[in-house]
Amino acid sequence: MAEITAALVKDLRERSGAGMMDCKKALQENGGDVEASIDWLRTKGLAKAAKKADRAAAEGLVAGKISADGKTGVLVEFNAETDFVAKNDQFQAAAREFADVALSVDGDVEAIRNAKTAKGETVQDTITNLIATIGENMQLRRSAKLSVAEGAVALYLHNKQGDDVAKLAVLVALEGAGDQAALAEVARRIALHVAGTPTPPLALTSDELDPEVVAKEREIQTQTAMESGKPREIAEKMVEGRIRKWQEEVVLLKQPFVMNPDQTIEQLVAETAKQAGSSVTLKGFVRFALGEGVEKKTDDFAAEVASMTGQA
Repeated sequence: MAEITAALVKDLRERSGAGMMDCKKALQENGGDVEASIDWLRTKGLAKAAKKADRAAAEGLVAGKISADGKTGVLVEFNAETDFVAKNDQFQAAAREFADVALSVDGDVEAIRNAKTAKGETVQDTITNLIATIGENMQLRRSAKLSVAEGAVALYLHNKQGDDVAKLAVLVALEGAGDQAALAEVARRIALHVAGTPTPPLALTSDELDPEVVAKEREIQTQTAMESGKPREIAEKMVEGRIRKWQEEVVLLKQPFVMNPDQTIEQLVAETAKQAGSSVTLKGFVRFALGEGVEKKTDDFAAEVASMTGQA
């Protein structure tokens, strides 16, 4: 059996929101596997892991830019080892520069790394030079690009750290032939929703949900139903309703709009189309929260946790 360390308990507690003793027990029951422990906590009703974004596990910034015509938007995540470096003027300027480059290429990270900045050097060379100058490891981790033929792409930056850079950024693309300024404002409000809703959307529509994520949720809900003493056949029937409810929580178009909970995002788009007098489609969205999915170096944990795990 894997050693249940203080660092493991801390990681699981931060990701699940469950109590320390529950986290320790979950890890013991699952051989120290954090992902399996999160599922175990959820089946016991001790965690709401799916409603919590992963804590930022890397420092740096997310930079965003919108093209001059308002029809294309990009996001890039540029990581460093410490928040101190993320506040450095050179680092922030580089992040903005990389977003400018992203507007001119296909949005792929490799394409951005190989493209040249306005100064004539490649993005990768710029990063290499920054590493040599500042003395920390850095990487251009990911990027995204949304475009519309007609309509608008909006950018929302949450927890801004400077011009065009933040810890959380969202792009939303609304396609339609209506007034571009009006569409841009609605897209901005939807972007604010994506950034601020308690349950960050996983997909635009139910059909776009990752089949593996759906299967995992189905198994968790089935196990939860069976924990209540129901036979598997009955539990599986109960689960169908729970899966539909879950999809309404994680699919953007089905979510209640944070600025008007009586209206779904789908209804907001339909209302916008009616006001515009033409078809309007929510074409896509992208949400980048700094450090999602990146393993973070663990610090010393509280003495109480160390004592719980027998390491005091």
